Amino acid sequence: MVVRKIIICPCFYFLFILFAFFYPQKHLSTHKNKPQFEELPDKVAIQLNDTHPSIAIAELMRVLVDIEELEWEKAWQITVNTFAYTNHTIMPEAMEKWPVSLMEHLLPRHLRIIYEINHRFLLDVRKTHNEDFDRQCKMSIIEEGDGNKMVKMANLAIVGSHSVNGVSDYHTKLLKKEVFKEFHDYWPNKFNNKTNGITQRRWLKSCNPELANFISENIGDGWITDLFELKKLIPFANDNEFQEKWLEIKRNNKSRLARYIKKHNNIDLDVNSLFDSHAKRIHEYKRQLLNALHVIALYNQIKANPEKEFVPRSFIFSGKAAPSYSFAKLIIKLLNSIADVVNNDNDVKEKLKVVFLANYSVSLAELLVPATELSEQISTAGTEASGTGNMKFALNGALIIGTLDGANIEIKDEVGVDNIFIFGLTGDGIADLRATGYNPWDYYNNNPELKQVIDMINNGFFSQSQPDLFKPVVDSLLQNGDQYFVLADFEQFVRCQAKVAETYKKPNDWARMSILNTANMGSFSSDRTIMEYAKDIWNVKPV
Repeated sequence: MVVRKIIICPCFYFLFILFAFFYPQKHLSTHKNKPQFEELPDKVAIQLNDTHPSIAIAELMRVLVDIEELEWEKAWQITVNTFAYTNHTIMPEAMEKWPVSLMEHLLPRHLRIIYEINHRFLLDVRKTHNEDFDRQCKMSIIEEGDGNKMVKMANLAIVGSHSVNGVSDYHTKLLKKEVFKEFHDYWPNKFNNKTNGITQRRWLKSCNPELANFISENIGDGWITDLFELKKLIPFANDNEFQEKWLEIKRNNKSRLARYIKKHNNIDLDVNSLFDSHAKRIHEYKRQLLNALHVIALYNQIKANPEKEFVPRSFIFSGKAAPSYSFAKLIIKLLNSIADVVNNDNDVKEKLKVVFLANYSVSLAELLVPATELSEQISTAGTEASGTGNMKFALNGALIIGTLDGANIEIKDEVGVDNIFIFGLTGDGIADLRATGYNPWDYYNNNPELKQVIDMINNGFFSQSQPDLFKPVVDSLLQNGDQYFVLADFEQFVRCQAKVAETYKKPNDWARMSILNTANMGSFSSDRTIMEYAKDIWNVKPV
């Protein structure tokens, strides 16, 4: 039986160490009497974990051609058969472009190899698309323009790999039809989907032991290694006694999180309130800003109608911004400033709380995920590749409010449209609105509730010592075109949140939906994901 080493490559400098000091020297030492590099792809599979480590392709070529003195064609065949590429996001910052001038200085030999890879690749492309210069430019690894040449690392990853995959059905369709359309037309069989997954050992058994034990007591512990076993929970979804215990466990987890928040944020959360969590990387496309506008709208509703019945809600935000992403950091500041106003207003303190949890980490997530009742997965349709937070929260019985984006679509199909809160424009709707001319001012002028919220931010209501602090936020929405369609989705989002509140008033209905979410998460185990990689890409059989 052939044993194959699988290497998941997160960063390029790791690859230098790996190839220079371990492979293929390890391969040679293991096969001293038969150092056949043609066998390397049968022994080693290297999965490029997004675009970042793409330079590894040039590095393996350097080792095979310069050090081991293989013919170019043979080295290239070995390289392509060894590498596979997973694209994790279509955001521009992930489609890395490295300046040729920088590579000339730091990695001159690798740059020459990339030029040769590109030259040979484009010769092949011209055999079938000789007159299509635009297509050749899009597929070229080298981008020329404005006198500044760039290396398109995503293109290098595609050209140098035998497999290219997205991480949700919808994401993969976007890669095929839009992002890498020319490559898919050229190599249709190279593209495939591998929907992301999470491990139930950490994200249920370890982080939520009370719920995990309760599940095992009722259906056995087979779900620990086969998550589809959770379907055995479905008959319990309408059992009142089971529902009561399910909600009791959720309440215990909420109490645990509330103690953490009291200790670290000095904010008292009502464990009877709806715990609404938005925890993920801070980025405009993930639309923490849309959630913030809704929080302000609820604040205004309570202030205007203090006697009206209102479902108490605790909004919990967490996440980190990239070091140079100043606008994302401004969103964090806005969330904290909203929290300062809301949490210190006696008119709303029994009905509304806002918390931003600092230093988001796996350990913090292990507290937050089991306690969450509503999971915010509200990215602009067509921007989220998959998401795994949506899976973690749903596995622990949280209901999702979300757009039809990333793996939300597949989760909806699994749990049922009646057990998830879907709102907003679809990817096609976004494309149509963009094509016909999206004007965010129309939404601002035609929705008094939205206008009031934006005016409060613009006029310094949440930054009275610095009235202009959040003007860049308003400008992004009104003056700069609202790139992520926050205003376009606001009205539907508010309506959907009202439906959430109405549902939460009915504990048995909420419990049934929560149980069915957990019960139908079998497809989203990383066990399934890795088995698909092993079978379809790595050609590895289980042992």
